[in-house]
Amino acid sequence: MLEPFVAWLLCVSPVWNPNTRCCGVSKGGIMSAFPERRGHLWFSLMLPLLFACILPVACSQGDHRRADRDWDTMREEMVKNQIEGLGRDISDKRVLAAMRSVPRHEFVPEAQRGEAYADTALPIGHGQTISQPYIVAFMTEKLLAKPEDRVLEIGTGSGYQAAILAKIVKEVYTIEIVEALGKQAASDLKRLGFTNVKTRIGDGYVGWPEAAPFDSIIVTCAPDKIPKPLVDQLKEGGRMIIPVGPERGRQNLYLMQKTDGKVTPVAVLPVRFVPMTGEAGR
Repeated sequence: MLEPFVAWLLCVSPVWNPNTRCCGVSKGGIMSAFPERRGHLWFSLMLPLLFACILPVACSQGDHRRADRDWDTMREEMVKNQIEGLGRDISDKRVLAAMRSVPRHEFVPEAQRGEAYADTALPIGHGQTISQPYIVAFMTEKLLAKPEDRVLEIGTGSGYQAAILAKIVKEVYTIEIVEALGKQAASDLKRLGFTNVKTRIGDGYVGWPEAAPFDSIIVTCAPDKIPKPLVDQLKEGGRMIIPVGPERGRQNLYLMQKTDGKVTPVAVLPVRFVPMTGEAGR
């Protein structure tokens, strides 16, 4: 970064050039009337200002590169320590690759970025959260999704879960009932290049009927009961994973596969999710 700056100085300030005795462009040029002492004085006064202008640019670029490396390191440690380690059995290579590549810190509020790769859920505003990284990986793996699949997500939240899915399947449809969150997630997903994610502001309880059926459905908010519209929109043989239970009571994460038009929920993990507000009054 500094080499072009030095070359520029050689042109505009020959004090840097040992073959030139005065501060002009050339010894015979219009500045040659200035004595050598004055040239050195001018240069000594201007040099700090010139470096003050150029060095912050170089430092800023270095800081960004260093920050990127730091995020990459934190993300790798997250996968090794929280998802592959601690006796947690996430082994799907596509899920692990997605968790390693999606920048989780881009989906959390600025005030929370220092904790973006911590082993915990984080608040994202409006009473909502971004799920613990392990839970995101666990739920994604349980879908057994294939590259050609179309997946419906209920509860976009920050958009992070949709981004993970987008690395694994062909299309992701995601619905968020909180308008501000839905718009922010859509903006972040677009900014980060997730072009295979379709977003919608609306009541996730009713699903996305015009785009159904879906190969898999993932729900990231807890209703009191499994919504029938979502079961109807699941393909035969498709899988759904969903937390069910009251907001302040016991919740379980249920996995189910559709067979002959019906599902048999199997509890796979005790959890704590925010409630599905769209089902109110049903």
